[in-house]
Amino acid sequence: MKCGCVTCILFSAVPCSGYLNQTPAAGLAANQTQILPQSITHTMPLLLLLLMLLAAGAAAAAEAATPSLSIGVNYGANADNLPTPTAVAAFLATKTTIDRVKLFDANPAFISAFAGTPISLAVSLPNSALPALADKSTGLDAARSWIRANLSPFVPATNVTLLLAGNEILLSTDTNLILSLLPAMRRLAQALKAEGLTGVRVTTPHYLGILAPSDGIPSNATFRAGYNEKLFPAMLQFHRDTGSPFMVNPYPYFSYNAQTLNYALFRPNAGIYDPATKLNYTSMLDAQVDAIYTAMKKLGYGDVHIAIGEAGWPTQAEAGQIGVGVQEARDFNEGMIRVCSSGKGTPLMPGKKFETYLFSLFDENQKPGPIAERHFGLFNPDFTPVYDLGLLRDGSSGAPNPAPNPSPNPSPKPSPSGGGKWCVAKTGANGTDLQNNINYACSYVDCKAIQSGGACFDPNNLQSHASFAMNAYYQANSDSASACDFKGTGIVTSSDPSYGSCKYVS
Repeated sequence: MKCGCVTCILFSAVPCSGYLNQTPAAGLAANQTQILPQSITHTMPLLLLLLMLLAAGAAAAAEAATPSLSIGVNYGANADNLPTPTAVAAFLATKTTIDRVKLFDANPAFISAFAGTPISLAVSLPNSALPALADKSTGLDAARSWIRANLSPFVPATNVTLLLAGNEILLSTDTNLILSLLPAMRRLAQALKAEGLTGVRVTTPHYLGILAPSDGIPSNATFRAGYNEKLFPAMLQFHRDTGSPFMVNPYPYFSYNAQTLNYALFRPNAGIYDPATKLNYTSMLDAQVDAIYTAMKKLGYGDVHIAIGEAGWPTQAEAGQIGVGVQEARDFNEGMIRVCSSGKGTPLMPGKKFETYLFSLFDENQKPGPIAERHFGLFNPDFTPVYDLGLLRDGSSGAPNPAPNPSPNPSPKPSPSGGGKWCVAKTGANGTDLQNNINYACSYVDCKAIQSGGACFDPNNLQSHASFAMNAYYQANSDSASACDFKGTGIVTSSDPSYGSCKYVS
């Protein structure tokens, strides 16, 4: 991981207060609610309505039976206390839902350890190898020699699917190295084909600084001058031709501050409104990925797949640093898995899944640099989770330090209330805050009841709709008091807010 503070430029060009004061639903009247599209109307034939309800029930049942989402992970080993690669491979393959592993080198002990497992592997070349591979006369032979020595002995027993040409090359000040990148990628792709390893794709991870500094609004994003005209059109054409992904390392951790912490951690926040697309972003990761997509699309390559090579959040950092701990790491990684692996996608790419590698599998106690660099791990050396992300197949965490608050998981359809506690919007809460509460809560829970034609649509105002959505989210989190906070706009009550046919779940 080499993103460093360079990434901070990208989403900090405008003071954070400027972001938080944007209106997410410009043009909406005060009593209107911006939610999911209408799905049921009064004029729909009864038979069709019944069929839709049956289908919805089947979908809910299927969702409840769905196992934990699969995800990839970065496997670094700059530590003196880690289990053997063979033990790691067996653990990941049999005990977790992790189905992809990214290595930072081509260590044969690590590659061979994954032989016979269903896990796909991304293997990396060192940056220093690229100039030799880029040579017009000898580069192809050099690439074939490297592949014969480092990949051919292990494939297909080990399922290597990606070959990474270096790591964050464009951070380098070495012009020759930068100019070598794309030619080396081409030689590697040619060499893989010549050696019969056609299932291995070639890409290279980029740091987020490939984007020109901007105001953090995704629609304004472009690649840096020079790269935008001379490098990326040809590189993106290579990805299109070979079917390989354009890989980026977005790190909200390196861009947040006290004002944008909730925005970085997928917690309730006012977000950033993009006036060009009329989309409101309540997640920094969403904004960063959509900024990359926008820059690609402006060059005519919006069809090229995006992969996330690294992103994570540390559990420890320098003394006094805000926003770092077990809960923060869990909130971020949970949100990223939800965006990248569930099919939720981003505002500009809804319904899309991204090939993603969390950073990182273990803490690495030998890494140099700030304290945080040594504390991005998801698992302890004994394979117990540092915190529970739901990655274990049996569903039990075994974590020595479980997160204190439950995670937001999609709830079933609200059932009739029957006593207990409810979460409602505070009287007098700001309309913008309530709208954002609806947007946030309804990304986790079923909000069909407050759509037009739903049992709780009337009265059609933000106070009522937000109360329903906030309560559904609160109940999905096992009545955790913190789940009703919503930046101080929610309040727990023992008075059932249900009315008529509108029943609040409890």
